[in-house]
Amino acid sequence: MGEEAERPAPQVPADAAEVLETMLLGEQPTLTRVQVAERAGVPLELAITLWHQLGFPHRGDDDVAFAERDVAALRSTADLVRIGILPAESQAALVRTWGRSYARLAEWQTTLLAGLAVDGGDPAASLADLVEDVLPRVEELQTYVWRRHLASAAQHLLQDATAPTRAESRLSVCFVDIVDYTTQSRSLGSAELVAWVDRFEQETTTLVVDHGGQVVKTIGDEVLFTVADPAAAVSIALALTERGDDEHDPFPAVRAGIAHGSVVRRLGDMFGSTVNVASRLTSIARPGSVLVDAGVHEALGHDGEDEGATWRWRRLRRVSAKGFDHLEAWRVRPVRDAD
Repeated sequence: MGEEAERPAPQVPADAAEVLETMLLGEQPTLTRVQVAERAGVPLELAITLWHQLGFPHRGDDDVAFAERDVAALRSTADLVRIGILPAESQAALVRTWGRSYARLAEWQTTLLAGLAVDGGDPAASLADLVEDVLPRVEELQTYVWRRHLASAAQHLLQDATAPTRAESRLSVCFVDIVDYTTQSRSLGSAELVAWVDRFEQETTTLVVDHGGQVVKTIGDEVLFTVADPAAAVSIALALTERGDDEHDPFPAVRAGIAHGSVVRRLGDMFGSTVNVASRLTSIARPGSVLVDAGVHEALGHDGEDEGATWRWRRLRRVSAKGFDHLEAWRVRPVRDAD
């Protein structure tokens, strides 16, 4: 038999993009940005600034690319600015974060739907059917997840506000970093690399949440998490490094750095000296090890002196790291390893 003829690429109707846009927006675009700003009672300059911060595609004054929903959204945004929910000093950062988060989510969801649509043979029709069937469910689920996170964030806020002392609102910050990520990634195909990193992120997140912590962000080969209890942070880090040392466990080899102290929270991220110390400790930690700062050792170091101690501590000579000339650090290990 001769070689199988290459299957022709599926044909996509010329107006498919316009039809899909109308389905997603719920109505056909009939307005320009000038008309939207006028109807919303918002200066055009402010509207353009907000759209730029949200990451929306650039549109000219004569482009018919907006609908009545854009008017309602712009009016609501202006109301939030007016009542102080979007103050001028933080408006840009908040809106940019909002836009980036939804842009990443939309890209992932669209890629997923597109893959399913192509398998159907008629991409345009399949994608339209998927959008009509799936979108309401996804929208409902996103609202549920958002409200759950709102409830959790509100609890953290109330705990911080009612803490009788500043020390009670301090956090342990931990970075967990995959060892030799660049070398490992070169030996894996795209699908294998994605699965490998996904496993690392998922299983780390599960362990953190089970210990009452919160994953702040993932940065490819690194996870940043926080937890109020430094003992929980150490337990998480040691559990992850132990898994990474097990040659029969597909979990990657990792190292970790933990610091305990005050942090600055901003738009779901963490800043401050405590975060910087945890990052520097991670960068100098050996594969499979967990390094902690003076704050963690002060809170937990007495455990190593007890007869029934869980961990052993070894102080490192003062180390130099970027931004810190004399950084105090301890390596912490389970007693069974130390013995």
